[in-house]
Amino acid sequence: MSRTEIRIAGFGGQGVILAGIVLGHAVAVHEGKKAVQTQSYGAETRGGAARAEVVISDEKIDYPKVISADVTITMSQESFDRYGATTRPGSALYVDADLVTGGSGSSGASVYRVPATKIAADEFKKTLAANMVMLGAVAAATRIVRLESLKMSVSEVAPKASRDLNTRALERGFEWAVANSKKP
Repeated sequence: MSRTEIRIAGFGGQGVILAGIVLGHAVAVHEGKKAVQTQSYGAETRGGAARAEVVISDEKIDYPKVISADVTITMSQESFDRYGATTRPGSALYVDADLVTGGSGSSGASVYRVPATKIAADEFKKTLAANMVMLGAVAAATRIVRLESLKMSVSEVAPKASRDLNTRALERGFEWAVANSKKP
């Protein structure tokens, strides 16, 4: 891997920024790779647009922003409308199946529908855990980062009150992706 670019987008209050922080920290601290994490969110933190980007490399990262995402995660219809259609052929697009209708309108990306919000609501009674369910699923499907690295990162950077929930949500998302993999 020379450079891998990940974009996570949704709306404020979904934990999009935390997912980016956890991912960036996991690969930089626990996997020994170079990583840069950037974030952006609308003026209204809760409900406005939110985006986190993580660039991962084995070498020095000269430019910290996503140029052409290898992996795009959309946690809302608005984020899908904005980033889903601009994905490049050969990239992977993960959509929250519960909040994104359609989801096949990308420009050549492989599209994966993950019921992250449903899993979080049904199994944890907290839709806020959907971010970690999705991150766990993406980790299982892409092998960009190990589950153990993500779990250690959660224990170090997530708010103390939500660490257990976030860890269980990561594990559940990972399990869901393994169980629903179409790979031989």
